[in-house]
Parts: sequence; structure tokens; C-alpha cells
Amino acid sequence: MTRLAGWGRFPRLDVRHLAPPDRAAALAAVVTEPELIARGNGRAYGDAALNPRATLSMLGLRGVLAFDPDAGRVVVEAGLLLGDLIAEILPHGWFLPVTPGTKFVSVGGAVAADVHGKNHHGAGGFSAHVAGIELALADGRIVACVPGEALFAATCGGMGLTGVILAVTLRLKRVETAMIRQETRRCANLAEAMAAFEATRGWTYSVAWIDCLARGAALGRCILLLGEHARRDEVAAGQGGLAPVRRRGLRVPVEFPSWALNRWSVAAFNEIYWRRARPGSTLVDHDTYFYPLDAVLEWNRIYGRAGFLQYQCVLPKAASAAGLAAILTRIARAGAGSFLSVLKLLGAPAGPMAFAMEGFTLALDFPATPGNFALCDELDAIVADHGGRLYLAKDARMGGDFFRRSYPRLAEFQALRAGLDPGGTFWSAQSRRLGI
Repeated sequence: MTRLAGWGRFPRLDVRHLAPPDRAAALAAVVTEPELIARGNGRAYGDAALNPRATLSMLGLRGVLAFDPDAGRVVVEAGLLLGDLIAEILPHGWFLPVTPGTKFVSVGGAVAADVHGKNHHGAGGFSAHVAGIELALADGRIVACVPGEALFAATCGGMGLTGVILAVTLRLKRVETAMIRQETRRCANLAEAMAAFEATRGWTYSVAWIDCLARGAALGRCILLLGEHARRDEVAAGQGGLAPVRRRGLRVPVEFPSWALNRWSVAAFNEIYWRRARPGSTLVDHDTYFYPLDAVLEWNRIYGRAGFLQYQCVLPKAASAAGLAAILTRIARAGAGSFLSVLKLLGAPAGPMAFAMEGFTLALDFPATPGNFALCDELDAIVADHGGRLYLAKDARMGGDFFRRSYPRLAEFQALRAGLDPGGTFWSAQSRRLGI
């Protein structure tokens, strides 16, 4: 048995960890194992990629099977990391159409969680740019899923519960350089921030760091970072190439003590970050804009041995102002603020297990303490009262009742899954906890 956890390092479970070296071995595991769940690079924060009976690592399947540099279309195995895919396609003038905040996610995991990025308001989720999925079903069949089919829609965001993703065909985004034209704006409070997101919908990318400990007139103050892929004529000589960034990341050498993150240290960090942000426009490389935390390897150790909870909710647009204000007020009152707090604007939902809805999403990190579990329960009530839901890829503790109320197409997903996998081969600790 191997003790594994998600990126939040909570919960930790003893699992049979299977690591097939290739496609044939992965298929053999699907056929012979009575129960399992696929796992990419372990970047889901909670227990979505953990099955005590058999957790199937897909990292042995990391090949680029086909790449058309003229059409911007690539076929890759599910275990390939986004960073490795960027290294393959960027020199040819292509980039990922959607990317989450880390490049250390597998392509299969990106589909299974239907990850979103800083451009969901215009481009949708990762799966909106997937042209095909090769999926291994519980009975050993391999099927090709394409957009428009119910199985495709259920697999995108289905958290690996429809089958094991073997390969993905992805449509890419044309770029002229590896640089991003970034504009930084300060927003004095939540109302100003939300108005700024709406006013800048024409920008391809937008994301805000939000000070979740600010109160009163400053409630929800944030730094808004807008972005566009820089054209060749916008960059100086020597900056306009297409070479991927190769940066050696710093590594957190030890687990921080439990007392290191508290209301005073987080408040001090937030104040410094707020004051150091310089409004204006600048050119940054794609790693700096999309993946700032990847520069600090194993940053999850900052939260100590007990791990942490990432709490990511989305609220419908009509309820976002009131709901976000209530959430931020409760967090500030608790003094349990996160220094990794992110606000984004999302667009329309996709499949039956889609997290996204038209509205605002807020993501925060809390040390995994009894007090913060209780706080998250209170935040759940606020999210439920405002018609929102939580993101399964970040969840480690949500209750089944709240989940079932907040995902209205769950029955549709369950019916399709029951028809494909009547024996319940594919399940995770998360799916059992939530009753999926």
C-alpha cells in the first residue's frame, strides 16, 4: 500500500498504487481490476483521484501521438503534463486555448476536471477545445468520444467516473510570441472589482488577487491582472521569440509550523502585496502570467503537515455581489484569510457535471484545522443560499446533501454512468463521500 494525497495533502489515504508503464498495461488494469480510479499528476486538491482498492497512475502515458503544426491540432496521451505540451507546441506558434493556474496538470486530468483559466468568460473551459477523447470503459471497450455526444459531455468534468481517458485530441491557439502584455489595475473594493471585470470583458484574460481580510469600505479590494498574447511588433528585439520558459523553481525545503499562517502574517502579506502592485502595462513571459505559483515547487508544504483546504465556489452573476460580500465578511471576521485568494469571471456551463456558471468564482486556501472545517461549513450555507456550488477538483470535505442540491444535472450523469458501468468499477473516495 502507498499513502497518497491530493495537492492539498488532505486527506491522506493508503491505496494500491498502480503505475502502468504504457497503454497496454493501463488497459490490462482496466480489464482486470474490479474497482479503480485514474490519477494524473495528483493536482486535484482533495480525494478525487484516490481509490483505496486501486489508484491508476497515468503518468506512464505521456506521448505526443500526432501534431499538425499547420492546423494547430495535437493528439496526446492522457498523462502528458501541460508544461510538456507547451514545450512541444509553442516553438511552432501555438499555445493552450485554456490553461489553469499550474502547468503541472495532466491533459487527462484537465479534461476530467474540465479545468478553467483566466479566459473562461470568452473561451469556456478546457473541454470546449477538445475535439476527441479516447476512453476505456469498464468492460474493456475503447470508444472514441466527440463533441455533441452524451458520453463526451459527461466525461468532460466527470472526474474520471465514466472511464479511463487514454488520449485527447486538442485544438490549439495561435500566438506570435511567448510573451504576455499584462495590465495591472487596483480595485478599491468588491463593487469596483466586479465592475472592472465587466468593463474589461474584451480582454482575453482577466484574474484578480483579492485581499480576503480587508473590511469595511475596502472589503474585496483586489489587484486585477489583464492579459493578451503579445504580438511580434509589441516586443523588443530578443524578446519576441517562441521559446518556452525554462526556469528552475525554488523549492519549499521544509513543512512550515502550524502557527506560521495566521491572521497577522496573512494580513501583513496582503498589505505588502497591495502596496507593491504597480498599476500600468508591462510585458511578462507566459510562465509569469499564467503560472506564478509554479515558480515555488512544493508550495503546498507552506500549510504544514496537516495540509490545507482549497475552497472554490461559483455564484450566479445576479447573486455574486451579495454572496461574495457575505463570504468575504465572514472570512474577515474569522481572521482565517488566505494569501492565495483569486477572483475570476466565468461564462456559460457545459456538461452535466460542469462547475462553471455565468458569474464569479472565488478560490481561497485555509489550513486544515477544525476551526476552518467549521468555517467552510458556514461558507457552504452562504453559497447554497445564493445558488452557487463548489468545484469538485478542489473539494476535500463537502457534504453530499449540498453537492446534490447544487449540481442539478447529477441524475442525468448518474443514469448515463449506470448504463456504462453497472458494476461500479470507477469510483473515488470523493465520489463515495458525495454519493455520486
